[in-house]
Amino acid sequence: MNHELRKAGTSLRALLAGQVPRPDAAISDASAEVSLHEIVPGTCLRTDPAEFAGRSVLLATPDQLATALALIELDGIAARLVLCPGDVDPKYLADIARTAAVDSIVHGADVAALTPLGLPMVEAHRGVAPAAPPQTPPQRTEWILLTSGTTGAPKLVRHDLASLTAPIRSSPHSQPDTVWATFYDIRRYGGLQIFLRAMLGGTPMVLSDQSEPMKVHLRRLGRRRVTHVSGTPSHWRGALMSGAADAMSPRYVRLSGEIADQAILDALHVAYPEAGISHAYASTEAGVGFNVIDGKQGFPAALVANQAANGEVEIRISNDTLQLRSPRTALDYLGADPAPIRGADGFVDTGDLVELRGDRYVFMGRRGGVINVGGQKVHPEEVEAIINQHPAVRMSLVQGRRSPITGALVVADVVLKSTDAGEHSRLADEILAHCRTTLRSFKVPTRIRFVEQLPVAATGKLARPS
Repeated sequence: MNHELRKAGTSLRALLAGQVPRPDAAISDASAEVSLHEIVPGTCLRTDPAEFAGRSVLLATPDQLATALALIELDGIAARLVLCPGDVDPKYLADIARTAAVDSIVHGADVAALTPLGLPMVEAHRGVAPAAPPQTPPQRTEWILLTSGTTGAPKLVRHDLASLTAPIRSSPHSQPDTVWATFYDIRRYGGLQIFLRAMLGGTPMVLSDQSEPMKVHLRRLGRRRVTHVSGTPSHWRGALMSGAADAMSPRYVRLSGEIADQAILDALHVAYPEAGISHAYASTEAGVGFNVIDGKQGFPAALVANQAANGEVEIRISNDTLQLRSPRTALDYLGADPAPIRGADGFVDTGDLVELRGDRYVFMGRRGGVINVGGQKVHPEEVEAIINQHPAVRMSLVQGRRSPITGALVVADVVLKSTDAGEHSRLADEILAHCRTTLRSFKVPTRIRFVEQLPVAATGKLARPS
């Protein structure tokens, strides 16, 4: 399949037309469903799709379903498709449009933020109507994704269908009744990977809705008989906290986007004892690096040598930083004078720090996210992993607080599994005692504050201060 995808002129629509989806294969969200059998010979646009030939199109629909239909329809027709998640700050839209040389917009019902751009706009339906198939051979379309950082202006990353689908193989977990779902937005890399897996497998795809409460969403996944579910560790912690985690019974649980510590891996194994639990390393720029299926945090050191040997993904550790080289990597950034994604030797410096412990590498955090305590470096994620080991803790967020003496102090906000305020003092003492037995003294939080919830960005990641 990947060989075919790398051929010039292959489009997502053509790939769907070349297979026979299951009778029940459909893309659905909370209020609508569109059969894959209707999509290929149909159109979701209020105009002839041929009008987008060679254009740079901003996909700015308010919901994922309309975006999914437009992606299938316009890949191979447009020269460039810019995926705009619903949480993008409108103040960045003009810069995004200018950087990507956008000359057309596909939109939904709300156009208030788009009208000032002064570009031609076409509305996309949340469904399809019969239409004649395209008459011209498909062209290579660039897919422009926005980086998923929690703060600041997004970077624009250039992929194509070949780089996006390079990680997709026939999964050993796949069975005839497979139904995929993801907590991610499919307009970001993590969600797009799951969407493409479902489409190329001809299986149903259940989309998320940012406005839908987690409890309601999980029940919907249960009704849809979802078998394979993907999300960030923060998504999964939210699911476990919702009180409705047992509304679905997945066979395959996948984590990515954040560090998967042992606490969340163990908690998911308890919640879904029959499911395969895996955590994947991936980023918008580097693509999917690897998938860990042994139920342990981090990844085996042997994976570095083994992956390099298979010719698909090469992994190396340089200055304690994970670096990747593969055909899954994005092509480049868009911009006036962007820094290259790859180094001169083709490796992507991910900025993620790892530490070798025995025969396993453990993720420590982002290179730019350290807390400086009197000249000593503290990785917030390392401290969070220790706090999360306490059986009463659901999740935590470690930050730096300014100090006139040391420059910063380590503090932690903690969400507990139960809300008995009378236990707070004892639990704080227990958590700090556990930290002292595991961490060096300058890494131990100076304050534990119990909170009902932690800030999670629309990307599904903990919202860390910039």
